Amino acid sequence: MSFDLTRVRAAFPVLAREVNGQPLAYLDSAASAQKPQAVIDAESRFYEHGYAAVHRGIHTLSAEATTEMENVRASAARFLNAASPEEIVFVKGTTEGINLVASSWGGSQLQPGDNILITEMEHHANIVPWQMIAERTGAEVRFIPLTANGELDLTTLPALMDERTRMLAVTHVSNVLGTVNPVKELVAQAKAAGVATLIDGAQAVMHEKVDVQDLDCDFYLFSGHKIYGPSGIGILYGRKAMLDRMPPWEGGGSMIATVSLTEGTTYAAAPWRFEAGSPNTGGIIGLGAALAWVEELGLEAIAQREKTLMRYALDKLAAVPDLVIYGPQERAGVIAFNLGQHHAYDVGSFLDRYGIAIRTGHHCAMPLMHHYGVPAMCRASFVLYNSEEEVDRLAAGLTRIHMLLGG
Repeated sequence: MSFDLTRVRAAFPVLAREVNGQPLAYLDSAASAQKPQAVIDAESRFYEHGYAAVHRGIHTLSAEATTEMENVRASAARFLNAASPEEIVFVKGTTEGINLVASSWGGSQLQPGDNILITEMEHHANIVPWQMIAERTGAEVRFIPLTANGELDLTTLPALMDERTRMLAVTHVSNVLGTVNPVKELVAQAKAAGVATLIDGAQAVMHEKVDVQDLDCDFYLFSGHKIYGPSGIGILYGRKAMLDRMPPWEGGGSMIATVSLTEGTTYAAAPWRFEAGSPNTGGIIGLGAALAWVEELGLEAIAQREKTLMRYALDKLAAVPDLVIYGPQERAGVIAFNLGQHHAYDVGSFLDRYGIAIRTGHHCAMPLMHHYGVPAMCRASFVLYNSEEEVDRLAAGLTRIHMLLGG
């Protein structure tokens, strides 16, 4: 399909509202994206006409809900080109998925003296779980540093990855810098060394087609709310051979085969052994609608449109006085910046007066803030429903702040 921005924007009801008397320019989708009407309707229909507890029920509503849920598992497998729906685990989001892998895989595989390799640009969700499991097991967390332009310094990799490296966990796209990491090449190097691999795809799947079989990674994760779906639902892809060897990380209903007070418990097969308790079925249905909506629009068309908009935004913002932009020229999704000596919170507050929503703070990436020697950054994120006119408003707003407050 050709990309029709007017049609795309019309699919998102919230974009029609005003903030502080100005049309909303929503530039915070990297934190959480807005939802198209198709997603809102799908989740609403489920609660209005088909809600029931899934699995184990023999009545019609339960059977229908179970079928819908498992159909979304199959859709997610197709979306990522997983080998089978049994490689898809429903989680609350990327954060829970990484914690699951760190606790289950890491808790059963890591030994004192082993090491886990991450990067300096990771979101806290791909740092803290590994620090926690390293503390439990006696392993060490190492990190790949950044170059001056905000890319990974891969010249350090031979010294960091050694015979005791057990896991390489890396973000596909930086949530602050927009850096698109060479994950396929990193996975290949890790695999050659016998190292397991995990890719945090939370900032990638909405911008480009992801093929986990082509990447050849062991784990890949993303969150529904960043790809126009509901909050509280996400996907953990795990290579089946890996999932089959991993013990459960939570106990309860749904994840068991048998339970006995005297003989203990046996567990369900993967992926169900990792889905204890009642699932967020409404969120799963909404996520399925989001994936279908994105695929109908076409990820190639989305990628082409967003690259055009990103080039426009970088050129436009480069003309704003005293604006410091962080990260490489080639990027996806986000532009992080600071305006002169003004604190990011102040800049964000002023922009909100003009109806422009951006993110300010450390962006759950404190080590990255430390790398650049700043307490916080502003971040504008650009997705398929953003326009050149919104970029113009952002640049004009920043220029106005500079004129009013000085450098």
